[in-house]
Amino acid sequence: MTQKANLFKGKAKKKSIPPNRHGKAPVTRKGKRFVKPSKVTKEMDADREVSKFINHCNEIKAATLATKDGGQLGIIKPPLEQPSGAK
Repeated sequence: MTQKANLFKGKAKKKSIPPNRHGKAPVTRKGKRFVKPSKVTKEMDADREVSKFINHCNEIKAATLATKDGGQLGIIKPPLEQPSGAK
């Protein structure tokens, strides 16, 4: 026989009441922040270029499959970011 009361099969943990948010949106956790490394090596640049190429190929394959099935999917490039000082 167990001596602890919370180890019996029928015993359920009581649910806690969530705090009242008064119409505020729930907090979304974004995960760990990306911190750029202080040293950028040639290997890191090469890996980045390879991953860009692979992503581009995957996007093209997905777009062609979607258009073959009758959908309309096109690849667009994001607009170039301007420096914060210039308008």
